[in-house]
Amino acid sequence: MTNVARGSVMKNSIFNVSIYQFLSLLMMISLCLSFNTYAQRIKDLTDVAGVRSNQLLGYGLVVGLPGTGEKSRYTEQSFKTMLNNFGINMPDKLRPKIKNVAAVVVHAELPAFSKPGQTIDITVSSIGSAQSLRGGTLVETVLKGMDGKSYAVAQGSVVVSGLGLDGLDGSKVLVNTPTVGRIANGATVEREVQSPFMMGDYITFNLRNSSFSNAKRLTDTINDFIAGSAKALDATSVRVTAPRDPSDRVSFLAMLENLEFVPDRPSAKVVVNSRTGTIVIGSDVRILPAAITHGGITVTINESPDVNQPNAFSDGQTAVTQQSIIDVNKSDSRMFVFNPGVTLDTLVKAINDVGAGPGDVMAILEALEQAGALRGQLIII
Repeated sequence: MTNVARGSVMKNSIFNVSIYQFLSLLMMISLCLSFNTYAQRIKDLTDVAGVRSNQLLGYGLVVGLPGTGEKSRYTEQSFKTMLNNFGINMPDKLRPKIKNVAAVVVHAELPAFSKPGQTIDITVSSIGSAQSLRGGTLVETVLKGMDGKSYAVAQGSVVVSGLGLDGLDGSKVLVNTPTVGRIANGATVEREVQSPFMMGDYITFNLRNSSFSNAKRLTDTINDFIAGSAKALDATSVRVTAPRDPSDRVSFLAMLENLEFVPDRPSAKVVVNSRTGTIVIGSDVRILPAAITHGGITVTINESPDVNQPNAFSDGQTAVTQQSIIDVNKSDSRMFVFNPGVTLDTLVKAINDVGAGPGDVMAILEALEQAGALRGQLIII
C-alpha cells in the first residue's frame, strides 16, 4: 500500500489506498460523467497555480546578410564589442562598413519545468533599419528573465518567411515581414526556473474565466471525489489539499485534472470587433422595450405566444411556444420597434437580411447599450 498524504491529509482515509485503487475509482467516475455531453475536464477550464511559462529576452547580432543589414551607431558598437570578446581591438574612431550585420532582439518563452539541456524555439526581430534577415545567422546571444539572470543561450540560422524587393523607380513589393524570423530549437536552456508547484500542502486551481458558480461547481466536483479536500477561495481560485511527495503529487494532480463538471452558462455579452466587423452575441442577450432611428431601415419584431393544445383523450400536455414575427423593409420610415424578450441575434439577422453593413449593426448596438435597452454587456475591441 502506498501512503500518498501526510500531516492533515491523513484524516482522509482515501489517501491510504493504492494508486491503482485511485485509478479504478477515477475510471468509474469518468464513465458516469461521460454521458453528459456538456461536461468539461478540469484541465480544460483551469490552470494550476505555479505552473506557468516565463518570457526571456536578449539582444544580439545577425551576421552574414547579403547587403540587407544596417549601418548605425549601436550596431557598430555591438560589432566592436563582439570583436573585442575575441581579442580583436579596433580603433575608436574607425567606423566599420558593415552592411551584412543587423542588430536584433531575441525573445522566447520558457515552458514550465524546462530543464538544462533542453531546447526551445526563438523569434528574432530587427530593431534597426535592416531590410531583411533572410540568409543571416544569429551569433551567440544570452537570454535573460525578469530577474536579470541568464536562462538560455541562442544561436543558429534564421528562417525568414517574408520577402521584400525594391525597384529602381521607387516601387516596392513586401510579402509578410522579412525583418522577423524564427529558429526552431534555437536556444538551449541553461538554468531551471524554480516552481512553487511542489511547495506547501495545497494545489490551487485558477479558473480561466472567473465565476462564482464555476468555482462552486469545481469545488463540489473535487469534494465528491475526495470528501473535504477542496475549498473555494474566491471566484477564481479553488484550493485542494495535496500530498507533499513529488511523485504522489503528480499522480494526484493527473487524477484531478481529468475529472469533469458542467460549467455554468456565461454571462450575457456582446463582443464587437470594430476593425474586422465581427460580432459575437451570447445566447442569453435580450432586448428591453425600445425604439431607435437609424438610416432608412425599418425593423419590427414581435413575440407572440402560441398555445399547442393536445387532443381531448390523449396523454399530452398543453405547451406554450414563442413565435417571432419579423417585418423588415427599407423605406423612408426610420424607426426600430422592439417588444420585450426579443433576442438580439434575431434583431441582427433581420438587419443583415436587408443588406445593412457591420457598421450599421455596431451603431445600433451602441445605441441600445446607451439607452439601457440591451440586457447584457457590450464589449468593443
